[in-house]
Amino acid sequence: MHGAVVAHHATGSYVLDFHPDDVFWCTADPGWVTGTSYGIISPLTHGVTSVVDEGDFDAERWYGILQDQKVTVWYTAPTAVQVLMTVGVEIPKKYDLSALRHVASVGEPLNPEAVVWGVEALGRPIHDNWWQTETGAIMIANFPAMDVKPGSMGRPVPGIEAGIIRRTGDTVEEVREPDAMGELALRPGWPSMFRGYLGEEERYRKCFAGGWYLSGDLARRDREGYFWFVGRSDDVIKSSGHLIGPFEVESVLMEHPAVAEAGVIGKPDPVAGEIVKAFVSLKAGFTAGEELRRDLLAHARRRLGAAVAPKEIDFLPELPRTRSGKILRRLLKARELGLPEGDLSMLER
Repeated sequence: MHGAVVAHHATGSYVLDFHPDDVFWCTADPGWVTGTSYGIISPLTHGVTSVVDEGDFDAERWYGILQDQKVTVWYTAPTAVQVLMTVGVEIPKKYDLSALRHVASVGEPLNPEAVVWGVEALGRPIHDNWWQTETGAIMIANFPAMDVKPGSMGRPVPGIEAGIIRRTGDTVEEVREPDAMGELALRPGWPSMFRGYLGEEERYRKCFAGGWYLSGDLARRDREGYFWFVGRSDDVIKSSGHLIGPFEVESVLMEHPAVAEAGVIGKPDPVAGEIVKAFVSLKAGFTAGEELRRDLLAHARRRLGAAVAPKEIDFLPELPRTRSGKILRRLLKARELGLPEGDLSMLER
């Protein structure tokens, strides 16, 4: 635990850019790892003022908090950002957000559209970062001093060695060529690294191979060292010889002015193995129908090409999410295929 505090403090400096006079608001519930690590511990070690809010989400109330408390650093979730995007850019302009100097997001990968929206609505880009409960602290981030590449998770924080690896049988090999897809891995030994899964020693051992911690996330690294999320290894769609990451397809669908959020799964197909199927919820003022479905399919096809674009799109009032904001793609898939839904204790109610 004390080692984790070291990591929380360091990343509070490097990633969240804490200064002694900051007013910080982390919107995560303190019962979740982000809410504890960065809602309590990290700001406490820096001695910054923290905003704590127990009310339900409401866009105008949130903007009011940012204004009235003169929040300077805001750490929130893509889910909240996407909801704020649906109410447009005019509402935040009614509030004085001039104190806000840094905005960061974590929980799910942040779609490029959200980064652009941040500049338009908040006057600041939203800085995405990546970590897991298992890593205990932020591992890869868009630092305040870096140019933000919309859609990228950024670069490793100082002291963290990250790589892209591929497994072949029992062997693990690092992939060094730019933009090659593989599993995101970290060299073990950072202070906040988890020490085990309670009562599951074998599961813990399987997380390590060839001198790496294997995250289970697929990613790529570009020529400038920025990492780009592709998808969880068990979410990646194999269609006619192509490996397709749901995040890429979801991000393109969210570029469409009608789409509030999108979730993508692989649907079994006798010819292709799997086809890409998308589920979308719409922004206010748009109505689901065949004409809009065709327009979305055509938009995705233009942006992604026929091999990657979804073949089917269904409309939902909202997508199932965990209480921490992650889209439950496995639940979308189970419902589509009529399979058991499994444990729903993490489902947002």
